[in-house]
Amino acid sequence: MKEVYSENERLKMAVAQYARESAEYHRIKAENEDYMNMLKFTEAQKNKYDYDYRPANVLSVNQDPNNHTLVIDLGEKDGVRQNMTVISVEGMVGVISQVGNFTSTVKLLTTLDPQDAKRQQIAATVSNKDTFGIIESYDKKTRMLKMTRIPEDDPVAPQDLIVSSGNGGVIPRGMIIGKVVEVETGEFGLTRTATIEPAANFQDWKTLLVVFTPEEPQE
Repeated sequence: MKEVYSENERLKMAVAQYARESAEYHRIKAENEDYMNMLKFTEAQKNKYDYDYRPANVLSVNQDPNNHTLVIDLGEKDGVRQNMTVISVEGMVGVISQVGNFTSTVKLLTTLDPQDAKRQQIAATVSNKDTFGIIESYDKKTRMLKMTRIPEDDPVAPQDLIVSSGNGGVIPRGMIIGKVVEVETGEFGLTRTATIEPAANFQDWKTLLVVFTPEEPQE
């Protein structure tokens, strides 16, 4: 009986250790898949624009709808500066709003509000057309972005891919924002407004990418 009891205890310990190792294996596997996706993304982007994409782990998320932010584990010591762009593999997520020594706060696109005097407007264009507009608001009910100030004769149309134009010198060009869902006449009939479905899903992030441009000082 003592031998059976001892063997049973050893088996329990072995099962517990296996469970821990299995959980760790699946965690590492998921991380590797995320990094592989990021690697494919960054390799493709290297041929397009001279940007450096640095991965950052998401430490916490503030779900306050009026102050939707998250904290990442890159800070001033890593060369991060205020107003740098943060993206996921799918598309633009937001901009760095505060920088600490070891962490930074990211203000998400879902906080865009035309009533906010400090809002970050984004000059936008279509990836393969000569078009212009400003991404300036996010509708929390429809979960859509609004692109305004589009000239009346602009060729923008549904299903067009919207990217940042780089005008304004804050958001680098070529950042994927989303796809056009609908285009309608603006309030005074002189411009048009487009409804944009964001490329990023704004949930369940573990790792994001901070975009370092050549103009930004780096350590």
